[in-house]
Amino acid sequence: MRNCGLFLLLTFSVFCAAWLPQATAQTRRDKKDKEPKTQVLELLPSPPSAIIAETSRLEFSVAPITSQGLLSQQVRQGLKALFKAHRHGRIVHLRAFVTGSGDTRRVRDVVAEVFTARKQPIPALSLVQVGPLPVVGAQVVLESVAEVKKKVNPNGLAFLSGQAVASGEPVLDVAPLVKSSLAKIRYAASGLGLTPSDVLRVTCYCSSLHDGSAVHREMAENFPDAALNHLQLRRVYTRASVTCEAVARLARLPDDELDFINPEPLPHTQDSSQVAVVGPTRIVLSGTQLGFEYQERDVRLALERLGKSIDGSGSSYRRVAMTRFYTLSNAISKSIRELRWDYLNRSKPPANTLIELEGLPSLDASFAMDVIAVAGH
Repeated sequence: MRNCGLFLLLTFSVFCAAWLPQATAQTRRDKKDKEPKTQVLELLPSPPSAIIAETSRLEFSVAPITSQGLLSQQVRQGLKALFKAHRHGRIVHLRAFVTGSGDTRRVRDVVAEVFTARKQPIPALSLVQVGPLPVVGAQVVLESVAEVKKKVNPNGLAFLSGQAVASGEPVLDVAPLVKSSLAKIRYAASGLGLTPSDVLRVTCYCSSLHDGSAVHREMAENFPDAALNHLQLRRVYTRASVTCEAVARLARLPDDELDFINPEPLPHTQDSSQVAVVGPTRIVLSGTQLGFEYQERDVRLALERLGKSIDGSGSSYRRVAMTRFYTLSNAISKSIRELRWDYLNRSKPPANTLIELEGLPSLDASFAMDVIAVAGH
């Protein structure tokens, strides 16, 4: 009997020795399965600082403005429309004008998400914050440049400087100013032997959208075949002013790869050329380079950073066709006007647009800039 009890005790001990490790391991596995799993999100790629494309193959478009959804949804809808518009090419540059209180930087993330999901290269991105848009509830409007397979501009492109017109009166209706600015663009185009149908895109920066429907009507009547965009620069009205810029398809082959023209009766100033003419060649389209703070060294640092980006893309400041500056104050605008000639070619000033707007993607930023340059040194 004693031997039988001893036998049972030994059998039980062996069973426990074999079962307990397995039970403990199973408990650990069950506990591990119940623990919440941490998802590691893949870091989104950043837009390139610049992209090279052929002028002869470039299309220009503006996405329809929508008021549906929040900022991210509106960006996605705009991109969907632009993919459809450029279905025979790839988008190489986007310019996003954002309004409202949303995080402007979210636009960059959505662009990266959408293009990555489509397995397409991310375009260079210019991103700024403005005042109201023409549609109530709209938070963003997107402009695009796409490179297509077909030569749609066999003779190259003309980039027209922003034509600024201001009123001495504090008026809200700016359609008469838009009409004057567009007349200057027509003068510049006709001086190149171009017709309104040769103008591919027009953007008008307005101090007010009080008469926005009349502004759009003026633009459509003057340039019926162009992609059109108009917006209010600041949320708070300051003074009546308008600046309209444009890009056009050349009707004949230019003598030089890059040239600057000041057609009559537009004024010839040392500040900028009225038109930059670029033949059928490769150009560099940069995204916005931010400048921080307001001192001279801060402006120079931003200009130097953009210069390195241009150099890395196979061009240089000496080959810049057009500059666009987006500033937050008159003081920084004045500093840019003075210091840029330490980098740009003053003997052949590029076409230029300089506007003062609502904000930039960084709270510390004081201005942003992007350029169009001819490839090659």
